[in-house]
Amino acid sequence: MTTSNELRLLPWTGPDGKPCLLSTDDNGGPMSRLADNIESAQLGMATALLDQALDILAQAETDPDDLRLLTKDLTGALRDTLRVATSRGHRLESRSTDPSSC
Repeated sequence: MTTSNELRLLPWTGPDGKPCLLSTDDNGGPMSRLADNIESAQLGMATALLDQALDILAQAETDPDDLRLLTKDLTGALRDTLRVATSRGHRLESRSTDPSSC
């Protein structure tokens, strides 16, 4: 049975904005693989958005509406990236306290 500190924070939220958690003993199962793929896509989108932001900020003049949209997009990417980091950090912590992981 999975304990509460072994629950995986998934890279999406429920309809009410609350975190979604996965309890599984199979880290290679279909839900775990789906979460891994979505995390990878989110990090890739954040990387592309950072490149776009650097290009926009390097321009001499930038339209305020473009900056507003950029800020909105960066905020979403940062939220997703922090969720991925939190999830991966929790999984690293649970492995380091698991005696079988030595």
